[in-house]
Amino acid sequence: MYWVQYLALGCVSICISACLWHFFRLIRIGKPKDLSQKKGSVARASVYSYTIAMLPANKESAYLHLPTFVTGVFFHIGIFISLLLFIVFFFIHPFLLRDWLLLAIVVLFTILILCIGVVCGFALLFKRVCLRKLRTLSTLDDYLSIFLTTLFQLFTVGYLIFGDCLATYYYISASILLLYLPVGKLRHAVYFFAARYQLGFFYGWRNSWPPKRQKKV
Repeated sequence: MYWVQYLALGCVSICISACLWHFFRLIRIGKPKDLSQKKGSVARASVYSYTIAMLPANKESAYLHLPTFVTGVFFHIGIFISLLLFIVFFFIHPFLLRDWLLLAIVVLFTILILCIGVVCGFALLFKRVCLRKLRTLSTLDDYLSIFLTTLFQLFTVGYLIFGDCLATYYYISASILLLYLPVGKLRHAVYFFAARYQLGFFYGWRNSWPPKRQKKV
């Protein structure tokens, strides 16, 4: 095992510990409290919040920016695949994944998806830098979060293709990302679930979610 793998394992431990601290902090805060009269189903609204409400047509403005929405979806898919491969690489060397034809095809498809994710990441970063409206809303945290996740995807592609010659850079980029995750906006990986539940609770309590279909006259 490379020394950078031990470094990455240490960063994984720190990251998981910090994320668990955020998680238990949410648990300690407890469920939302609403003093108004309950009119709907919080459970049904929560399911809706995690599923259909995530579609662009059901968001406030995402349907007006579909290219950006799709770019963000592919960017996130690339992140999830990269994190999954990060775990796999501790048990299987990337070159060993090419020993069987089926796995080799899967690897090629994965590289393609990750390349799309990298392009999308840099496109989102470029858009945030170039558009004045986004620049005024952006902080250093926004730029770092996109840059570090895109860089991690890029080195994941490199490690899959070139192997050991990029191992050091790959695990260092992963370590930096893991250390930054619990302290920057990337910690929404934990808070996302609580935020969606809170939305479901609020609108479900008032019987606004799921929205009722209007009968055609």
